[in-house]
Amino acid sequence: MLSYEPGMLVKSLAGHDKGKLYIIIEEKDQMLLLSDGRIRTMDRPKAKKAMHVQLIKRKLEDVELTDISIRSFIKQYQKEQM
Repeated sequence: MLSYEPGMLVKSLAGHDKGKLYIIIEEKDQMLLLSDGRIRTMDRPKAKKAMHVQLIKRKLEDVELTDISIRSFIKQYQKEQM
């Protein structure tokens, strides 16, 4: 079983947001609270089942989780993938 921790980068595999990147804010049972720092902020995280996301081997560390740090981390990851 995969271990989901706050700060980990995930990619949505199902739903209208398929392919979108998020950072895990919190794990509750089989649900993950996710934020992208823009539409889904820390105040309004998206709840998604763990089976509907793909874990990416990146983690936002050494920085406090804020909307700004989440946006910049996702943007940096997307630039590296190009």
